[in-house]
Amino acid sequence: MKFSAARSELDSMVVEIELTLVSIIQGVALTILIENAHAVIAERQLVFWLYVVAGLFIIFIFWSRAVLHILTVIRWPLEFGHNFLYIACALVEAILFAQIGKPASWFGFGGAFIAIGWTLFVYDLRLIYARMRDSAGEASNRLSARVLRDQWLNIGLLLPAIFLLNLVSAILIRAWPDLFLARNAHLWLIAAQVVGFAGYLVYVVRFYVILAPLIAQARHEWRGTLGDRDQS
Repeated sequence: MKFSAARSELDSMVVEIELTLVSIIQGVALTILIENAHAVIAERQLVFWLYVVAGLFIIFIFWSRAVLHILTVIRWPLEFGHNFLYIACALVEAILFAQIGKPASWFGFGGAFIAIGWTLFVYDLRLIYARMRDSAGEASNRLSARVLRDQWLNIGLLLPAIFLLNLVSAILIRAWPDLFLARNAHLWLIAAQVVGFAGYLVYVVRFYVILAPLIAQARHEWRGTLGDRDQS
């Protein structure tokens, strides 16, 4: 039982480190969003309120995706590159929230944020394949297959679409400021972003509901495999 207990303890330690890191960096991002949202709301700049909503959705999505990743993929050993990319995402996210009231900069840094997140999804493929190699049974296989399919959907379709939305929006605002700034046509762009984020958040929540029973079964299989290894 020593090997099983030691491995379980290491897995739990890594999960706690990941959860702590995600909570801290999103807490910092939320603080910056609150500071900038306060100025917009206090001065009744109604035209920028949708940017505050978009920022809140970004925090919801970042946190929920990170927690899903922790529940399905994260085990010992600690993956430094993965966590460094988390921190890089949080840095750009904080800069992004400071751009409320500056539509062109908002979409420009939004594109940079998505680009780093895109890189993170690609990097984390190696973690998913590692979990598939040490799969402990049928439930683990089905969980890994669903996670891998979702990962490729994000890499190949969802993240590129959001990146292009931000890139095109930034280009349009800078190319035609009289239309998008003076006449507030940027509201159509931020509305499209908010709708996209809301749709993606619904997708993430539904994905979790599907995965929840598989996660419980897979972790039970994993603990059983560790016990078998110890007995052998």
